[in-house]
Amino acid sequence: MRWILVTGCSSGIGHHAAFALQQRGYQVIASARTERDVESLKAQGLRQVIQLDLCDSQSIQAAVNQAQQISGGKLSALINNGAYGQPGAVEDLSRDTLRHQFETNFFGTVELTNLLIPDFLKQPDARIVQNSSVLGFVAMKFRGAYNASKFALEGISDTMRLELADTSVKVILIEPGPIKTQFRANALAAFESRINRQESRFKTIYGNMLERLSADKSTAPFTLGPEAVTRELIRALESRNPKVRYRVTSATKILAVMRRLLPSRWLDQIVRKY
Repeated sequence: MRWILVTGCSSGIGHHAAFALQQRGYQVIASARTERDVESLKAQGLRQVIQLDLCDSQSIQAAVNQAQQISGGKLSALINNGAYGQPGAVEDLSRDTLRHQFETNFFGTVELTNLLIPDFLKQPDARIVQNSSVLGFVAMKFRGAYNASKFALEGISDTMRLELADTSVKVILIEPGPIKTQFRANALAAFESRINRQESRFKTIYGNMLERLSADKSTAPFTLGPEAVTRELIRALESRNPKVRYRVTSATKILAVMRRLLPSRWLDQIVRKY
C-alpha cells in the first residue's frame, strides 16, 4: 500500500483522514505544527508522525527529509490539508496578517509540494490532493484573507495539473463547505490576535461574528463531519481516473452551480445574506 504524507493532522479533517487512511492500510506519515501535537498523535495510535510548520522553510525541508527516510523514498501521495482561517474585513488586514495567512495556506503548501514532486515523478502513480474550500471559488465577506489564499491555491493547482499532465502525477482539489472541526476556534484565536476590533467601522458586526465563532456548534446550514471529506479523499486517492474537483457538502455543490449560472451581482446578493 502506498506511502502518504498528510499535513495539519492535529485536529479536524487532517486528524480524521490520517487515522482513517491508516486503518484502511495506507502507510500514513502524519504531520503537525507543534511537538506537543506530534506526541499526542503518536499516543493516540498514529505510527508515523513528524513535526512540520508550514510557515518555516527549514521545518518544511526537515519534514521532507524525514518523510523520505521513513518511506524509503517511496512516498507517492500528499494531502495538503494544513491551513487556518483569518477572519476580518479586508480593510482591517495588515500586510503582516495577510502574509501570515499566505505563509501557511499557500507559500508553505507550494514549497512542500515542490520539494516532493521529484520523488513523485519516479512513482508509477502519484497523487497531490489539495484541500481547498468553497471559499476557493466563491468569496464571502469578512473572510478576505482566507478567500484569497484558497483562490490562489486553486489557481496554482490548476496550473500544476496542466504542467504535470504528461506525467504519473495527478493533482486533485477537494472543496469542502462547512465542516465540524476546530476551524472556528482557530479562526477566533487568529481574529483576536491580529484584528483591532475597537478601531474598526465593523466593530458591531465583529461582536456578532465573535459570538458565532465562540459557540459550541456551528449554525451554518449543510454542516457535515470530517468523515465526509475523508470519503472524497479516498476517492481522490483510489480512483483510476480521479476527478479534478471533489465538492463536499450541499452548500458547496449548490454554490458551484450558482457561480456557473448566475450573474455575479445575483450571486453577491445570495452570499451576502448567507
